[in-house]
Amino acid sequence: MNGVLPDSALRKLIDDGAIRAGTPILPEQVQPASLDLRLGQTAWRLRASFLAGRDRRVSDRLADFEMHRMDLSGGAVLEKGCVYLVPLMEHLSLPHGLDAVANAKSSTGRLDLLTRLVTDNGTEFDRLPDGYDGPLYAEICPRSFSVLVRPGMRLNQLRLRDGQAVLSDADLTALHATTPLVSGEALIDEGLGFSVDLRPRAGDLVGFRARPHTGVIDLDRIGAYEARDFWDALHAENGRLILDPGAFYILVSREAVTIPPDYAAEMSPYLAMVGEFRVHYAGFFDPGFGHGTAGQGARGVLEVRCHEAPFALEHGQVVGRLVYERMAARPDRLYGTGIASNYQGQGLKLAKQFR
Repeated sequence: MNGVLPDSALRKLIDDGAIRAGTPILPEQVQPASLDLRLGQTAWRLRASFLAGRDRRVSDRLADFEMHRMDLSGGAVLEKGCVYLVPLMEHLSLPHGLDAVANAKSSTGRLDLLTRLVTDNGTEFDRLPDGYDGPLYAEICPRSFSVLVRPGMRLNQLRLRDGQAVLSDADLTALHATTPLVSGEALIDEGLGFSVDLRPRAGDLVGFRARPHTGVIDLDRIGAYEARDFWDALHAENGRLILDPGAFYILVSREAVTIPPDYAAEMSPYLAMVGEFRVHYAGFFDPGFGHGTAGQGARGVLEVRCHEAPFALEHGQVVGRLVYERMAARPDRLYGTGIASNYQGQGLKLAKQFR
């Protein structure tokens, strides 16, 4: 059956050597519908982001862009506003018929760490063609905070597909009729639309804005940092929030969404024409997200960056959509049930490094 490969299929690819690493792949890297990728021992500071290009290797192009090389083994700081390239521990030799897409992990996005997958022969970020055979690299650009990283840290993840199994709007409508995918009315238009919540039911906290001058965040330190040292709390003002150009925000969706066990989803931007901002579109939603929770569904955290001009964001404004795909098979473990998650049953929540 076509679709996104579940955890059992990923483990078989690892056993068969199609996914391999010099350091053994850990069981906890295998998620219900994706594989976590690990940073290697070295990073290059770059003067510019780049793609290898058709019929070219990343290693052959480094001389054009590298500024200096860094050893990550004792921990190293990736500075805000700089671009880095880190070889990943994993190497792929995908069988023909399989392609892949990468995305940042939840905590990576919530820290405003722009993290993209780069490959040999690559003409796009985060996309691997059918049968890709080669190394993997992470391009990392901290946008809001400088971060301390070490080898083995997992900032992005890979989802493998056997053919295309994206649900059409008709398929999504039929699924929603049998298994409600969202609280309230479903806006279905090239995916399931969701909007921003700027009128919370309890209290008046609607989100957070990254502070411009902060200390370094050690990504291994969970619950170690006071939120107020890195974030300004934002409070409701008649259901409207004016976004500042260049600023980064953590907001939350108005709707609670559900990903049934036989499906996976990916967050995508809605339309660039709706305003001078973009919702972070690096977001995989695993099978089982929001499924079977009290009240059914869990709200999505929105990572928002404003661009050229101040923009007035209104309560209930549609800002993104979830594109659903069929799983090739149901995973052995589902999000929030078979695995622990820092964001299970989430509402408005910062990255796990903050208390």
